Amino acid sequence: MLQLHRTLWRLSLPALLAMMTVIAFTLLRVALLCRSATDVPFNVPDLAGLFLRGLLFDTVVAAYVYAFFSLFGLLMPERLRQSVLGHRATLAVAWVYLFALGFVLVAEWFFWTEFSVRFNFIAVDYLVYRREVTGNINESYAVVPILSTVAVIAAGVVWLLRKPIQTSINHPLTVKLRLLTALVTIIVVSITGSLRGDSVPALSTNMYVEELAHNGAFQFFYAFRHNDLEYDKFYKLAADTQKASQLLQANVVLPNEQLLHPQALFDVSRQVTVKEPERRLNVMLISVESLSGDYMKAFGSEDNVTPELDKLAKDSVFFTHYYATGNRTVRGLEALTLGIPPTPGSAVVRRPDNANMFSLASVLNAKGYDSKFIYGGYGYFDNMNAFFAGNGYHVVDRTDFAEDEKLFGNVWGVADEYLFLRSLREADKSYQAKKPFFSIIMTTTNHRPYTFPEGRVVGKQKNWMGAVRYTDWAIVNFIKEARKKPWFDNTVFVISADHCAGSAGKTAVPVDRYQIPLLIYAPKYLQPKVVTQVASQMDVPSTILGVLNMNYVSRFFGRDILRTPPEQGRALIATYQRMGLYKDNDLVILSPQRQVELHRNPLGNDQMLPPATNQPLTDSAIAYYQGADYALRHQLLKALPQKK
Repeated sequence: MLQLHRTLWRLSLPALLAMMTVIAFTLLRVALLCRSATDVPFNVPDLAGLFLRGLLFDTVVAAYVYAFFSLFGLLMPERLRQSVLGHRATLAVAWVYLFALGFVLVAEWFFWTEFSVRFNFIAVDYLVYRREVTGNINESYAVVPILSTVAVIAAGVVWLLRKPIQTSINHPLTVKLRLLTALVTIIVVSITGSLRGDSVPALSTNMYVEELAHNGAFQFFYAFRHNDLEYDKFYKLAADTQKASQLLQANVVLPNEQLLHPQALFDVSRQVTVKEPERRLNVMLISVESLSGDYMKAFGSEDNVTPELDKLAKDSVFFTHYYATGNRTVRGLEALTLGIPPTPGSAVVRRPDNANMFSLASVLNAKGYDSKFIYGGYGYFDNMNAFFAGNGYHVVDRTDFAEDEKLFGNVWGVADEYLFLRSLREADKSYQAKKPFFSIIMTTTNHRPYTFPEGRVVGKQKNWMGAVRYTDWAIVNFIKEARKKPWFDNTVFVISADHCAGSAGKTAVPVDRYQIPLLIYAPKYLQPKVVTQVASQMDVPSTILGVLNMNYVSRFFGRDILRTPPEQGRALIATYQRMGLYKDNDLVILSPQRQVELHRNPLGNDQMLPPATNQPLTDSAIAYYQGADYALRHQLLKALPQKK
């Protein structure tokens, strides 16, 4: 027994650090649970499932920690390991690990504050674009005091454990013990290495519970390895592919449109014919960072953070049941430019082979337009520059701004008013060249760290309410300045959010966290009205071309909202992995492992029913998402020749 005790003690350093890893992540889970107490049902089954599943994922991470430090000990020569230098190196490595563990805990806390989820593909993207993310963190949080505190705590823990750590080092690692350690390490990693992020069945319908049950470190590396999902491998497939294709075409084609290849699988190519005379109007599409619908009075806000947009809405075609397709800027830009549903994994903007796509620019450029993408930040972020340049846009980003166009900015970009100043100048260039213009303008101010020029609005710096008020002022000030231009009367202004400020909710795809505003303002051509039909971002390209009364060949999955019968309104909304179709107060969600959920009244009591309860909607959801993935992978979303 004494010999067994000594043997186990020799293995204590890897085991001790692994055990501390489990304890640390459990304490974090408790802290996040307390922070989200109002959103989590405090009943025994949910809480038991939360902590049991959490323990499973934490143990997997701890197993890798154990394996790493076991390998560290095995590779260190015994003579060096027993030396003074070896002792100090081991203590230093232990401190580095505990500091890194503390950093992860703090980062997860702030990530949860921002997104209400554990680390996921967003965190992976943030690691890739370290310049913006590091700057954002530095401008938003007291980084030095926080990290200094973590470093001191890590040093204190190492000091408290110095004796057991040194005792474990003093026991020699014999050949027999090294082989035993290697065997145990191989067994542990083999058992835990096959666990997938979606392989453990969900135990609760409450998504806060499911997120809290995960381990952020595990989720991070899983997302890093699985940033692209093929629909046919992971999602529910239609029983009859040809019928699904026909259903998709029926859902997409309007009475004034004629399919070109009705027998081709999931091909929605069609001729759009409009009787009214074509309007060769300029188009300025403003994609507003994180402008949630509930910021506006029209959606029930009492904060009065968008007084200017509230006024402008009364003079515009204002869409009150309009939804973002996703929860990232690239998802919004994908839908607003390509008119397609979100597909599992990364947005098309970030995928390879995304040039020469069928888009708003491909139609308008063929008709003589000057198309531009104007962004106040650095367009290499999220591959925006490459995507837009490869799809017929002249790209203008922060690197192109003149000195008087960047008098104020933060890590994400110049203040919105200077972005709009540059947009006005670009419009003037196109006008002087006697070309109609189409501009996509992507704002940045309403993004953490929420800093903006003083003296424009009443609002605190580094506070979302102040940033929203400033963005609200900047948009309407832009239109005020545009009104002085000779091209104003012949310009359509389209204002849409890219996504909501937050997308987490109690359900897998919380509908209320996807509702955003859409305004189309062209006082000379469009009478103000309120449109209550359900629609989503992918309908915007078709709607814009409909306002222009254009005849063209389309490959958009979206429809012209103003020519769609109200009863056919629907919205396609999704997360990274879960694909939703919302219509007539029912929501179908498609998830990996070929799971299908039906939510009745998701904006109210959210009753879950068998998918067969609304089989037509379930079939439509499968047709949309299976069809979009097929079309993308089979080159059916590439640009088509257009008549001028």
